[in-house]
Amino acid sequence: MTKPKAVLLDIEGTTSSIAFVADVLFPYAAKHLPAYIASHCEEVAPILAEVPGEDKIATLLGWIAEDRKATLLKTLQGLVWAQGYADGTLQGHVYPDTPEALRRWHTAGVAIHIYSSGSIAAQKLIFGHSVEGDLTPMISGYFDTTTGPKREAESYTKIAAATGMDPKEILFVSDMRAEVEAARAAGLGALLIDRAGGPADIHSLAEIRL
Repeated sequence: MTKPKAVLLDIEGTTSSIAFVADVLFPYAAKHLPAYIASHCEEVAPILAEVPGEDKIATLLGWIAEDRKATLLKTLQGLVWAQGYADGTLQGHVYPDTPEALRRWHTAGVAIHIYSSGSIAAQKLIFGHSVEGDLTPMISGYFDTTTGPKREAESYTKIAAATGMDPKEILFVSDMRAEVEAARAAGLGALLIDRAGGPADIHSLAEIRL
């Protein structure tokens, strides 16, 4: 494999705990979404207009409960979470080896990009208000589902084009095998991570030495 010039990272299960998203972020959004919408009517009106059903809030809460990968929902969640991060109620979880790996790669001149089903705004909040401080100065770019589904090779082709790099110069890391396979199909290097120690290419970002 070509020596990577860039690393593309998934978030849940890769840089950060799945439990943080499922047990902290989603319940926070569900609890505060109705009040946020009520107090930001004009701001969220264009988003709500695209949400199906008469009871928009019920639809959105249903989507949160089933972890629907809907861009409309991700946008609204990002706005609600921004409030929580700003007042200190929320802090983005990252595994201890995440900031260490980011610093190591950044110092080595390797570009770091994020690709998550969460909105770009939500991604910036996790890394900007992390338990290890603001990590965003080390991150070169962010990609979400507006680029395309994470299990389709074309999405990774688009990301490579956006970074101006040859696909083989990018190393993608995810805890989802289907995403790793899609990235490989697009010509990227890709590693499957399993932090629980199950069958995978790596079990920690500390194992990636570039």
